Amino acid sequence: MSEPLLSNFQAVLDEIDAEIRPLLGAGGKVASYIPALARVPAAQFGIALRTCGGEEACAGDAATPFSIQSVSKLFTLTLAMQHLDEQLWERIGREPSGNPFNSLVQLESEQGKPRNPFINAGAIAVADRLVTRGDAKGAILALMSSLAGEPIAFDDEVAASEAETGYRNIALANFMKSFGKLDNDVAPVLDMYFHQCAIRMSCMQLARAAAFLCRDGAHPIEGHPAVTTERQTRRINALMLTCGTYDAAGDVAFSIGLPCKSGVGGGIVAVVPDRLTLAVWSPALDATGNSLLGMKALELFVGTTGLSVF
Repeated sequence: MSEPLLSNFQAVLDEIDAEIRPLLGAGGKVASYIPALARVPAAQFGIALRTCGGEEACAGDAATPFSIQSVSKLFTLTLAMQHLDEQLWERIGREPSGNPFNSLVQLESEQGKPRNPFINAGAIAVADRLVTRGDAKGAILALMSSLAGEPIAFDDEVAASEAETGYRNIALANFMKSFGKLDNDVAPVLDMYFHQCAIRMSCMQLARAAAFLCRDGAHPIEGHPAVTTERQTRRINALMLTCGTYDAAGDVAFSIGLPCKSGVGGGIVAVVPDRLTLAVWSPALDATGNSLLGMKALELFVGTTGLSVF
């Protein structure tokens, strides 16, 4: 199917919203292991996109802010690649995990080296490298605010909730420390990790912030300054395609065919290289921890527009 004109994307998103609305609340479950997320009403859906040329479209609850959770791993990886590039991969792999995102078993068998930067252990390893550089929390908020073109902040309630109940993440960090894979004390690394997951943004802000990934690394607002190099951008998109949706990455590549990064807050960012970025949000999750209706919306978008990397 031919790609719609840019002016028609709004109609596409409106159609998707109309198809998704009747399904809200009918399936999936919000993330219950983080108390602050368990209280989020499930019957919400937003979708937004930004084209390479800077045009934007949105529908539904696209302006409602939510906890981006693991979608933040995309941006902390970007920040780490800016400063470390190849050195980053000395302690982090680049292979799909095939296991739950918080698996301890895999980390044990691989002697504390996370399989990729998008599982929890990998993102904690990235946070460690950022903490080494200084004010990691300030750096990630500065990056997100610059990319979104407006101030972005942490949700302190969510960060505190994660710290109080994040026993598995605490175990992962201590496990890596025991193998000598963390440079810093566990406490400041986890403080950074819990806060990055508690970044609060809307679909429209996320679509805008991730737009450098469809622009060969060019800043989505400022234009010419590079967020990442073309090579780094390709690598980030490749990791999103193979590792960005937990152990459902193969199914997502098969059914949607776009690089994606999801989070248990219900958000998903998707990239169509050289065309656009897309952000969807609906809090109810499927069995793999991905937004149930967010994934359906992405399938509808690809089916309607024919846009795919394949």
